[in-house]
Amino acid sequence: MKLWTWLGAIALGIAVLFGLAAANRATILSMIAHARLPHVEPNHPVTWAQGPAAPAAGQRPPNVVFILADDLGYNDITFNGGGVAGGQVPTPTLDSIGRQGVAFANGYAGNATCAPSRAAIMTGRYPTRFGFEFTPAPVAFEKMVGTAGEPGAIARPRFFKDRIKDMPPGSTGASPEAMNSLSMPADEVTIAEVLRARGYHTMQFGKWHLGGAAGSRPEQQGFDESLGFIAGGSMYLPEKDKGVVNSKQPWDAIDRFLWPNLPYQVQFNGSKMFQPKGYMTDYLADEAVKAIKANRNRPFFLYFAPNAIHTPLQAKKQDYDALPQIKEHRLRVYGAMARNLDRNVGRILQTLKDEGLDQNTLVIFTSDNGGAGYIGLPDVNRPYRGFKSTFFEGGIHAPFFMRWPGVIAANSRYPYPVGHIDIFATAAAAAGAQVPTDRTIDGVDLLPYLAGKAPGRPHQTLFWRSGQYKTVLDGDWKLQASEAQNKVWLYDLATDPTERHELSRTHPEKTRALLGLLKAQDGQNVKPMWPSLLQGPVFVDHPSGVKQKAGDEYIYWDN
Repeated sequence: MKLWTWLGAIALGIAVLFGLAAANRATILSMIAHARLPHVEPNHPVTWAQGPAAPAAGQRPPNVVFILADDLGYNDITFNGGGVAGGQVPTPTLDSIGRQGVAFANGYAGNATCAPSRAAIMTGRYPTRFGFEFTPAPVAFEKMVGTAGEPGAIARPRFFKDRIKDMPPGSTGASPEAMNSLSMPADEVTIAEVLRARGYHTMQFGKWHLGGAAGSRPEQQGFDESLGFIAGGSMYLPEKDKGVVNSKQPWDAIDRFLWPNLPYQVQFNGSKMFQPKGYMTDYLADEAVKAIKANRNRPFFLYFAPNAIHTPLQAKKQDYDALPQIKEHRLRVYGAMARNLDRNVGRILQTLKDEGLDQNTLVIFTSDNGGAGYIGLPDVNRPYRGFKSTFFEGGIHAPFFMRWPGVIAANSRYPYPVGHIDIFATAAAAAGAQVPTDRTIDGVDLLPYLAGKAPGRPHQTLFWRSGQYKTVLDGDWKLQASEAQNKVWLYDLATDPTERHELSRTHPEKTRALLGLLKAQDGQNVKPMWPSLLQGPVFVDHPSGVKQKAGDEYIYWDN
């Protein structure tokens, strides 16, 4: 009898342990993730290479300062009468770039997600031409996002376990080095390489997200100096720091993955990881200011790409406390992050002015894609439908400004569609640099169009693709095709810029013609360097965290 009693007690104990493990699965996984985080050294100062003590004689080519926000929605700045929380978070600095130069009324991101969009910017090419089609992510991330639907979901994500065998060697491990092996090909030519060949000193700050394989790191892709992080994100401050205010989205699998898995770290020119000093966006701006001062007497290219305002949502307490009028906590954290970004960009622009450089500097500002739906805020991309990961306008219609006093007219607004792919050729032309002639460059130099010297549209046709989800904009006609859903959406943006009236049934010939353009473009693309491991539903008319209803519009995003 005692034996059976002991066996019963053991069985009960095991059941209790399994029950506790199941109930605390997230906590346990979080502890495991924290244990796997790389070693990060304490902060140490960065010494920037010093330029000449005096400028060279003769005319100097313009500096190029490119500022790339992360997941900043079209409605997150006040330029177009919007802004976070109905305009309660002014963005005077970001607005000033558009007012002092040109605002592209129809500026398009290179993709609806981070990494492919950045690849388009850096190369001036559709990333599908060289296989950098999906955002690099750990297999554990893909599995979590591909299997964890929202509570009560009517559209479930899909995870393709059988495709893991087709991943590149060494890319499926749990270490950061594994994910960093998913890299843009080293033989792609970046704008940094083009400008350095012209004699520019080139510097990168913040998020790279184009891989860390040999030859693909920023300091190996044309940047003389690089301070930031290779992966797609970083903490802004440690989670329990007294100077930070956090917001977590419990419904979001992406958020649940990021908090335990992101370190608080940077690297300088491939050094060992070390802690930044203070809030990440502040720190990157501090160093950018130092770098401008160090290089004031020679032409430079400064690529400032903070992770602001991408999740994890972490605001500096000072900025959070400055917005007591915003009562919703998550919205207030998000607004505080936008406020901080605007202030730090202001510090960079003020340094250009203080050093006497602003009149001879081309400043470009944009966001890598639209605002994310998974943060649960409905208005980030208004008036456009859709969110990050969708090719609806909300996912790819980005704030896009250029300022170059004396060359680009102030208070100008350019109406025709342009894209991130045009930054490469435009910056090269401004610098008098040569672009590669041994490959297709999809972008064009926008300066003649802005000056009225080139008539017509810079682009008749623009393309986007993420696996089976593809989009073409031809003139004012836009077609999206989701092969996973056997569905198309056709819109005439000339009369319906916010995509409210779907026309594929009433315009079958136009639908067939645009599908033909997509097929022809696919013939110029190459096979993705690694397969999509997930298809995730992204709703078009409401953010995550909102109850899904039958009939709600959504797309399937491949990654």
